Amino acid sequence: MPQPSDRSAAPPLPERCPSLLHLLLVGFQHVLLMYGGAVAVPLIIGQAAHLSREETAFLINADLLVAGLATLVQSLGIGPLGIRMPIMMGASFAAVGSMVAMAGMPGVGLQGIFGATIAAGFFGMLIAPFMCRITRFFPPLVTGTAITAIGLTLFPVAVNWAGGGSGTPAFGALHHLALAALVLITILLVNRFLRGFWVNVAVLVGMALGYGMAGLLGMVDLSGLDAAPWVRVVEPLHFGLPTFSLAPVLSMCLVVVIIFVESSGMFLALGSITERPVSARDLRRGLLCDAGASFVAGFFNTFTHSSFAQNIGLVQMTGVRSRFVTVVAGLLLVALSLLPKAAYLVASIPPAVLGGAGIAMFGMVAATGIRILQEADIGDRRNQLLVAVSLGVGMAPVVRPDFLAHLPHWLEPITHSGIALATLSAMALNLLFNIFAEKGRATPCGAHSEG
Repeated sequence: MPQPSDRSAAPPLPERCPSLLHLLLVGFQHVLLMYGGAVAVPLIIGQAAHLSREETAFLINADLLVAGLATLVQSLGIGPLGIRMPIMMGASFAAVGSMVAMAGMPGVGLQGIFGATIAAGFFGMLIAPFMCRITRFFPPLVTGTAITAIGLTLFPVAVNWAGGGSGTPAFGALHHLALAALVLITILLVNRFLRGFWVNVAVLVGMALGYGMAGLLGMVDLSGLDAAPWVRVVEPLHFGLPTFSLAPVLSMCLVVVIIFVESSGMFLALGSITERPVSARDLRRGLLCDAGASFVAGFFNTFTHSSFAQNIGLVQMTGVRSRFVTVVAGLLLVALSLLPKAAYLVASIPPAVLGGAGIAMFGMVAATGIRILQEADIGDRRNQLLVAVSLGVGMAPVVRPDFLAHLPHWLEPITHSGIALATLSAMALNLLFNIFAEKGRATPCGAHSEG
């Protein structure tokens, strides 16, 4: 097995290969941990675009395929791509708000989302070598605000699901709310009373129990499952040629920059966990893989991809720090992408089940943003104002979608995205309050020296 040229007498931890059984077990655990998050994005977009279950199942398979291939490239390293560390890749939540807004816009839809994803991936490949300079504009104060906004602006999606989904005649009926509550309570109880592996798959446990209960109540419609093939290869451009519009492209490019900042922090953290310091070259390779995955994803009917933070936590928890574990996990994802019946079952999950899980998942995204904000100087009044105003601006289109309706229509993917508005506001106010401030304030509050 080839080793890096700078290795010591003992192979670095990411280069050590456990036994085959160990690889399979831990690799499968990585898949279980990220599977809920991986399929959540196509489920959200499928519902926002009013796709049939068959088409939503196709989106899920496409997402799993790109996630598996991107994981293999990130873990193995191919050409200039891949950080060669135990990284799992999947569709990023950071773009969900913008894509939900695009899905319902005339002239944009899925083709516009895929076009924006392709353009943003290409943009990401262009800026990846310069991210060390760009990250100073995205200290924890800005990224924490942006990620908090992601969670907050997604809560209406979770609440809509919990009530039974948009267009449901019995929206808010007791059986929908009870089912959502069952899923949420299960997730909370697993986290309270169980440990280790079970905590990491708490969302899957809650959704599985909710799905089973929904089946007993006759809320699961599996008509058409028998007609779905057992094996199907995901073909590119299934929904037609991508389209490119300025505002969707700009909105998604902004998302890619946010993903880069978040991924940079995760790569540095993983370097500490695996005892292999991450160099500027490693960082560039990892970010290029993130951007390349997004570029390819647009052609293969899926969305912007990034490294999954929860799997980095699993590396630390299990102590298995070999990149070959995630190679196995990537192969498992590719295999799952070939099974339409499995994706069809996922696509048949009732909205109420997704709502219970969504409240927990989207809340955790917001909580992650709050945790990042703790690294900034929130005691500073100006920084408090930055967070307050940016979150307020970001919530405006969530509270009143028509608030900015009189602005030019080509701006709608930005003006309808609370995430884009919150991020732009945080960037601008950080420039005003910190970067362009008096010389006495040497660096932006909370800025990382390793950026």
